Amino acid sequence: MTIELQMLAWSIVLGLVHVGVAGGFATAQRGLRWNAGNRDAEAPPLRGAAVRTAAASRNFLETFPFFAAAILAVVVSGRADAGTALGAQVYLWARVAYLPVYAIGVPYLRTAIWVVSLWGLLQVLKGLF
Repeated sequence: MTIELQMLAWSIVLGLVHVGVAGGFATAQRGLRWNAGNRDAEAPPLRGAAVRTAAASRNFLETFPFFAAAILAVVVSGRADAGTALGAQVYLWARVAYLPVYAIGVPYLRTAIWVVSLWGLLQVLKGLF
């Protein structure tokens, strides 16, 4: 399996971690009864880390489809190389760092990490041209 596909697989795991962490923080604030219920009523607003982890999860889900498509296109077209491997690794590790930094609430560092992840994604995409 190529490094790019390994990074894709680990990014899927990371996406599940994002959903689990955000769900855990929301359940901690809203309660297990809310989490297990039908959610017919308006949900109480989240605060603090719960808001931030939900936002981090949404942000991951915004970039992940582009990353996955780029990885699959690079691998299927046989264009994977050292640059795409590096880009895939940078994307994954930046996204790993993004969740705790966002959860803690470090704004400028969070943005810098996001830019690094975008650079990694663009390196993968660059392999197609």
